[in-house]
Amino acid sequence: MKKYLLIIFISFFLSTSYAQFENYPQPGNGMFDGGMGLNWINGELYYSFHIRPELALGNFGVGLDLNFDINRNGNIRTENFNEFSDYLSIIRYVRYGVKNDPVYVKLGALDYYTLGYGNIISNYNNSPSYDTRKIGLVTDIDFGRFGFESIYSNFLESGIVGIRGYVRPLKYTSAGDIPVIGNLTVGLSYAADFNKYAGIVFSPISSPTNLSPAAGQTYYTSSDKGSINIISADMGLPIIRSGMLTLQLYTDYTKIINFGSGAAAGIMIDVNGLNFIKASAKLERRFNNAQYIAAYFNSLYEVERYKADTTTNSYSSKATLLENLTNPDNGYFGELYVNALGLFYATGSYERLDKTPNSGILRITAYVAPESVPFIVRAGYDKINIRSEKDLFTLDDRSYLYFEFGYKPMPYMVVSMLYKWTFAPLRDSGDNIIGYEPQKRVEPRVSFIFPFNFGRQ
Repeated sequence: MKKYLLIIFISFFLSTSYAQFENYPQPGNGMFDGGMGLNWINGELYYSFHIRPELALGNFGVGLDLNFDINRNGNIRTENFNEFSDYLSIIRYVRYGVKNDPVYVKLGALDYYTLGYGNIISNYNNSPSYDTRKIGLVTDIDFGRFGFESIYSNFLESGIVGIRGYVRPLKYTSAGDIPVIGNLTVGLSYAADFNKYAGIVFSPISSPTNLSPAAGQTYYTSSDKGSINIISADMGLPIIRSGMLTLQLYTDYTKIINFGSGAAAGIMIDVNGLNFIKASAKLERRFNNAQYIAAYFNSLYEVERYKADTTTNSYSSKATLLENLTNPDNGYFGELYVNALGLFYATGSYERLDKTPNSGILRITAYVAPESVPFIVRAGYDKINIRSEKDLFTLDDRSYLYFEFGYKPMPYMVVSMLYKWTFAPLRDSGDNIIGYEPQKRVEPRVSFIFPFNFGRQ
């Protein structure tokens, strides 16, 4: 116990950076978020210590994430370091550039990654469970006339692979200089999930052979459809491109191999109000045939993929949901992002089908930290399979939430309360993850924040 505490406190006081919520430090800057507190995980008390330095040198950036949860007996919580990936994930990410730069590469935790227009992979998160953090890779390169985007979700086991190649065909002709039509973009995408549970489909049966059905009991049989493979073609046309306003129209067609297909048409707008406010919006109309789900790999896909809990007789999978969608149903998708003076960030999206009652998907993130006000607020919320508006903010196995409210008694000190509704892995006798269940974390803590730069005057 004393050895662990010594390592923690030495690392804590020697570190000098701060991990800002979903916003990387500017080139030449670094930040540090390190502190301690109490952590109630599903009602059990742990002493919590966290160290999260984040550095940025030019286009390069690295973020670390070292956490210890120690129980009353002085033992580190088993789930913190019971897999090889837990040690690798101490390096939360290494990156070059940011999304939409000509070159963007990120290794580590993949938070809300979107491929192309999001018709296959939209706001995908490879680590929705804090106890099973994963190491993935995204690589996006834009050569001007053509380019590609790609994702590999997990290096330690089979998972999601996706790539989109695109070309601006008129750039190869004299028509490429025409203001509007010259920027026409055509793309082709392929994405698949090769996880062994990706294609598992559950079907209810009355009872197993030679067994009498229990009252009110439902039994299931399963079949394996194999990997889920999706292909897509898209086309985008920027109508307006200026320093203050960008407006783009786009359309796409997507096919889930051995299942259904769908199409979408939408508009994207970006506004830059002289650095006072930056905003972007997206509105999309979706036309879905039977056995088709737009943005199949979404923010909580890792949780939706598969669940088989024999103790509660709970069986579900994303492939089962896909197969049971026997009727065509169109829908809408909308997304909005706002950055006001660099002090307030918020992004949110919502989608729903016209006739399917449990088809709503909501995502919200927000960050408020004005330097002139002694408080911070950080929040994020994901909800899938929303049945009605009353169901929007009910926490259950379809929800992911974090909320932190903090007070700054001194410029470099934050006293805060952190609440997380996240997921804990369910494991079988062979230590294989067979699903996730909700996990509640409540953590009052004290953090020390130190922004710094590298030799700037």
